[in-house]
Amino acid sequence: MRRVRKPSREQGVAVITALLLTTLAITIVASLFWQQQVQVRSIENQRLQLQKQWVLRGALDWSRLILREDARHSSIDHLGEPWAVPLAETRLDEYVDKSQQASGEASDATLSGSIVDAQSRFNLSNLCRSGVIDDKEVAVFARLLSAARQDPALASATARVMAAAQSKPEQDNSAASDSSSKKTLDILYVDDLLAVPNFTPEALAAIKDFIVLIPGQVTQINVNTAPPEVLSARIATLSLSDAQALVAGRESAWFKDLADFKQRLQGTKLDPADEQQLSVSTAYFLVNGNVHLNRAGMQMQSLIQRSIGGPANVATKVIWIRES
Repeated sequence: MRRVRKPSREQGVAVITALLLTTLAITIVASLFWQQQVQVRSIENQRLQLQKQWVLRGALDWSRLILREDARHSSIDHLGEPWAVPLAETRLDEYVDKSQQASGEASDATLSGSIVDAQSRFNLSNLCRSGVIDDKEVAVFARLLSAARQDPALASATARVMAAAQSKPEQDNSAASDSSSKKTLDILYVDDLLAVPNFTPEALAAIKDFIVLIPGQVTQINVNTAPPEVLSARIATLSLSDAQALVAGRESAWFKDLADFKQRLQGTKLDPADEQQLSVSTAYFLVNGNVHLNRAGMQMQSLIQRSIGGPANVATKVIWIRES
């Protein structure tokens, strides 16, 4: 009778070692596949990012062309012109992401946008020049804040912050060590108002559509595009209800010039100083763009300056671009 041999301890260790090696191999292979998937997704995201930027920059160039053509045909800017018509969400499948269409993958590319007259808004750069606060412009901003049901004292606070940033002296090595020297934040964009003491996100949201910041430039208000709140704030003698009536009337007949505007004020006296801050034409525009490409989206806002040297010599310049 044959004796059955029991597995030795060495055989058990060999089996366990083999299982561990197999598990390790599977883990390494899975890790390699995961890393490859991450790299593929990263490359795909970079490609989508470049495509979104390409679409938005193309839309920006198209907007500049529209503004140049507008200036060649008219010296008056109003909301009945082609530039003021917003672009509704438009599918771009036939123009974007051809590689996905060729491979049979689903593509969902859309673009929307608008051009806004920057001079339809109160320009924060009007508040002070070279560190000197303009009290009349502060009063305009205060009235605008009141119309938006916000604290009018924020106007003075904003002017002080901007003036401090503009007038800060050049610091040498000795001044840099002076504890009395304080850093000041320059307001470069409307969102920077949150750095002003007591300027809350709620206050910014309430006033944001009525203000703009055009760096280093004092600008007039275009009476053909400004909302009632801005008109009423700009002209101290014009009530909000009268401004609303003016805006309703200009929908059927735009103001041809300031004389036409003054005639339709219906008895409201226009101060000569206020009249100097009004216009019927515009040199600055905000271009807004929004593109969605499959699962990714991007927003862009740009400030455009349009200079006119006669109908045959119209130029546009990008002041700044912000993407998010």
